[in-house]
Amino acid sequence: MTCLTSRARNIAAIIAAALLSVSVVACNTIEGAGQDMQSGGKAIERKADDAKN
Repeated sequence: MTCLTSRARNIAAIIAAALLSVSVVACNTIEGAGQDMQSGGKAIERKADDAKN
C-alpha cells in the first residue's frame, strides 16, 4: 500500500507541475495579446487625432 500512496503522490505532483506550466504559458500569451490590442488602440487614437487636425 505504501508504494501506491507514493506513486499517487508522484502522479499528483506531475499533474500539478503540468497545470502550473500551462497556466504560466497562457498568462504570457494573454499578456502579449493585451499589448497587441493596446498598441492597436494607440494607433487608432493617433489616426483619430490626425483627422481632427
